[in-house]
Amino acid sequence: MKQMQPVSGSRDVVIVGSGHNGLIAAAYLAAAGKSVLVLERGSQFGGATISRQVFPDYEAWLSRYSYLVSLLPDQIVGDLRLNFRTLRRRVSSYTPWHDARGRQRGLLLFPDDQQRSRESMEELPGGAEEWRGYLKFTALQSELAALIAPSFLQPLQTRQQFQQQLRTKEQCEAWDGFVERPLGEAIERYLLTDTVRGLVMTDGKIGVLAGPHDADLLQNRCFLYHICGNGTGEWRVPEGGMRSLTGALMQRCMEAGVELYTESPAVRVEPGTKWHRVTWLHEGREYGIDAGAVLLNAGPRTTASLLGQTWQAADRDEGSVIKINMLLQRLPRLKDRDVSAQDAFAGTLHIDEGYAQMLDSYRLAAAGQIPDPAPGEIYCHTLTDPSILSPALQAAGFHTLTLFGLDMPWRLFEESHDQRRQLVLSRYLDGLNRLCAEPIQDCLARDANGSMCLEIHTPQDLQHELDLDRGNIFHNQPSWFFTDDVAAAGGRGVETEWPGIYLAGSSAVRGGAISGIPGYHAARCVLEGQGSSYRG
Repeated sequence: MKQMQPVSGSRDVVIVGSGHNGLIAAAYLAAAGKSVLVLERGSQFGGATISRQVFPDYEAWLSRYSYLVSLLPDQIVGDLRLNFRTLRRRVSSYTPWHDARGRQRGLLLFPDDQQRSRESMEELPGGAEEWRGYLKFTALQSELAALIAPSFLQPLQTRQQFQQQLRTKEQCEAWDGFVERPLGEAIERYLLTDTVRGLVMTDGKIGVLAGPHDADLLQNRCFLYHICGNGTGEWRVPEGGMRSLTGALMQRCMEAGVELYTESPAVRVEPGTKWHRVTWLHEGREYGIDAGAVLLNAGPRTTASLLGQTWQAADRDEGSVIKINMLLQRLPRLKDRDVSAQDAFAGTLHIDEGYAQMLDSYRLAAAGQIPDPAPGEIYCHTLTDPSILSPALQAAGFHTLTLFGLDMPWRLFEESHDQRRQLVLSRYLDGLNRLCAEPIQDCLARDANGSMCLEIHTPQDLQHELDLDRGNIFHNQPSWFFTDDVAAAGGRGVETEWPGIYLAGSSAVRGGAISGIPGYHAARCVLEGQGSSYRG
């Protein structure tokens, strides 16, 4: 961003890492009058919230890593007066299934058309009873989301404090089903068909290797991340792509006087009593400065290294994800003749994500085998927001697709990485082709060399490119929204053993996903600890 100038004196706050959490913290702090320095190791600000012209021959700005927004609180957008908005998808999801005659059918769910959703679900073998069970299940989700969402920007509460807020039979039922008992029990109690059970279970698996009945309830924690944002859990499309969020945050930071430097990796943080020393590199030269507070918007491995500590990932910290970005010259037609491609791809399109299929894929992945078929889900940004394409590409009918693969843990790619990545790519293309009436390869755009316009990221790629430890999009295993440590109650889940040094990234309690929650809490710790208040 800036050519590095001689740095002298001190700063109120130094933030290591410019992911959206770091930029949110910087914007809050600078608006409150703090001097803030942000150090970014890469050449671009934004971390996972970036857009790039991935395929240089085409003016298409893809959200390269993260792609939808649910957990970012409306309060943060309002507080910071961000020029950023999200758009509703007209279709929630499309889930293929086969009828008794072997014909491909599809379950279409809509956010604003309950009648069409009911009619589509009642075509399943479970009929009207399946629809009633689904309504019950989603009503329980809503009961819990309404309780949890307001707490995200508040100090941490204990499990017992939340339980004391349960007032109705439905709230107690939701708490038991989604917090105390394995998620699979609730899924199997309320939902009848393999199709709907699989549809719901995906939210308990995205980014983690987990099964419906795991005793540690990792699947429950992951599920809650996906259904509680802003009290609704609705996943919405960032208008203009993820770069619009980063751009809005950068604008606020620059207006408030934040110093922002790229290609400046921090190498050391030395805790002190009043001041902390931060050392970083830029163009081969070492720089250092004293900071009243240090915010670490980095993964646990990097955080430990900066503080001179050792780090050992837990088994459950393993990431489990494949990310594939595609540019298409046209959407493929489906074998399901009752559903248009524009409807199927407008929401989340589920591929090989039946409940039984995912039980098998989880078992295989846990044993170190690449699942076949490979479960995944796709969405088309451009059916909701075509603005990420040039007018010429829009007029020509181009679209983008993003595929997020499940049950693809780090362990599968530790050996023969490149060969296994190519194998996984072929399995996902095969899965998509089983649904389409024409090969997806024929629909993909081609670059000047004739190569298909697609890119794939494994967990290893995500660690290398984004500092996501073991490719975990949550940095480590997702936490509960509460604490079982009474001593931590009243804190904000970002504190470290050193006063004035805070976690401002996904590894904090209530971290993970595109939420800004850790950045908000780290900023609050600095402002409250130094007797300041935020001025919007």
